[in-house]
Amino acid sequence: MTTSALLSPAPLPAPPVPPGVVAEAAERIAGHVRRTPLLPGLPAPGRRRAGWGLLLKAEHLQHGGSFKLRGAANAVLALGAGAIVAGSSGNHGLALARLARPLGIEVTVVLAAGASPVKAAAIRALGGRTVTVPGGVADRDAHAGELAKETGALLVPSSDHELVVAGQGTVGLEILAEVPDVRTLYVPVGGGGLLAGVCLAAREHPVRVVGVEPAATPRYARSLAAGRPVRLAPSDTVADGLRAQAPGVVTYPIVRDRVDDLVAVSDAEILAAAALLRRRGVEAEPSGAVALAGALRAGRDAGRAVAVVSGGNTATALAAAAGAHCAHGEHGERGERGEHHSVHDDNRTADDHRTAQEDFS
Repeated sequence: MTTSALLSPAPLPAPPVPPGVVAEAAERIAGHVRRTPLLPGLPAPGRRRAGWGLLLKAEHLQHGGSFKLRGAANAVLALGAGAIVAGSSGNHGLALARLARPLGIEVTVVLAAGASPVKAAAIRALGGRTVTVPGGVADRDAHAGELAKETGALLVPSSDHELVVAGQGTVGLEILAEVPDVRTLYVPVGGGGLLAGVCLAAREHPVRVVGVEPAATPRYARSLAAGRPVRLAPSDTVADGLRAQAPGVVTYPIVRDRVDDLVAVSDAEILAAAALLRRRGVEAEPSGAVALAGALRAGRDAGRAVAVVSGGNTATALAAAAGAHCAHGEHGERGERGEHHSVHDDNRTADDHRTAQEDFS
């Protein structure tokens, strides 16, 4: 699939994001998200117990199966709404549907052609409505904006919104609090909400922030090289959650002013990283393995580093969670408390975490 750049009209510049928004987001969403663990990284050859300084931020263990709940919760809780519309590749929609159901909020998720049918079904199982449109991510997001205007619903973008970015930044805030001496953070890049959020969290920290893009969609690398946001043609990378075609108005200047490096990884490298994670007991979808692929490409001399495993909503995990959801009945496992079972396993125990950590030791 071609990734030829299409220079778009220059968007209106976003106002500067004020300091403190990530810390505010952390307070706002504390009761709705999980503080995910850092798992020990991969062993060095011949030194199985020693490792090479790489840790994994386990956002695949987040409620809803990905980091997306953080930004979704921050936006919804801050703005309030009776109805929400969002464009999504799947995980943002899952996060919104999970969050909105006990709050009585109607959610409509617009998906692009080629989006995961398993994720679409999981969104509907959580009470959300899905609409699929032809074209790529840009067409999807345009339709979501039009639908929000027509219906009066609140538009909650998957990445290009200050509150969403601030919520995603809590991933970085947690990492830096737990490992203040970390030298490098590897962050997967799609629309750029997570990377921009981590850049905000690391605004005053000397850590190197490295964004990792699928080679088929290097929209941030192309944009920074051009000195302005660049839109790429739709791609079919195996990392289906990272198919955004262009940087956002909010995210682009944040990334431009703070990111230290951007690297691209092939689909083969992404699949190899996902397979490696599975062998170590970590169920990551291809998009969730992209940061690790970037870290592996950098090699083992990068010092203490963290790679964000951004999501674990594989078809297997979603099917298992859907079965558990059905077994617990329409009121969810929490019954009258109104907290419905996530499409991802929200009941991983401390023993599960310890098992995963031992696999990486």
